[in-house]
Parts: sequence; C-alpha cells; structure tokens
Amino acid sequence: MDYKGKLNRQFPAKISTTAFTSIYILHLVDKYGKMYGQKILDTINEQMGTRWKPSRGMVYPLLREMEEEGYLKAWWDEPDKRSIRYYRITEKGAKHLDKMKIKYKSSFQDALKIVNTAIDEIYDGQI
Repeated sequence: MDYKGKLNRQFPAKISTTAFTSIYILHLVDKYGKMYGQKILDTINEQMGTRWKPSRGMVYPLLREMEEEGYLKAWWDEPDKRSIRYYRITEKGAKHLDKMKIKYKSSFQDALKIVNTAIDEIYDGQI
C-alpha cells in the first residue's frame, strides 16, 4: 500500500508533535535549569536515542515562541557575539507546564495503551 500523500493523523494519541515537543522542552529546562538549544537536542538524543529526535527546525522556533509567550527567559552568553542563547523556565512557564501535563496525561496513557495492545496482539505477547 502506498501511504504517500495520505492524511497525516496524530497517532497514537490526540497530541500533536509540536505540543509533545513543547512539553518535553519545558520539562527539560525545568528539571535541569538553564539550557541552550543544542544542549536540549543533545539531552533528548541521550534520553531517547534514535527512537525520537525532534529537528533543530522544530526546537529553535519553539524556544523563540515560548520566550515570546513568557514561558522561558532567554539571554545570550556573550551578547556581543550572540553565540549561545540560554533559556530558563519562568514562573509562568512552570504553571503552563503543569497545565499541559494535566491536559495531556490521558493522551499519553491512551497512547501507551494503544501501542501495548497492538504489540500484544501483533506479537502474541512474545515481546
């Protein structure tokens, strides 16, 4: 079956990749304190390996958007060179993260149940 050009639905849960990535970024900055974009990408890669890796083209615009929304405070390590931009979660960002965790918890649980059920069915419990 050819899947090219087919509608790209959200599977296995009702959460978009952008929302998932935003929650994860806020979580990392909240957990580890100040971080910069490449450190966020490296941390995700360390935690997820090749299973999931958001692109730079997704992460950096999300960081700018979250800064504009007031969820992150950002500053340049060396303002004259503008080389490394650090981010720290704000109080508003922490509250937003808490709301997002509540909002999407059931979606995460549903996704896990869907995938686990499919694995059990497809592999007859052999994984």
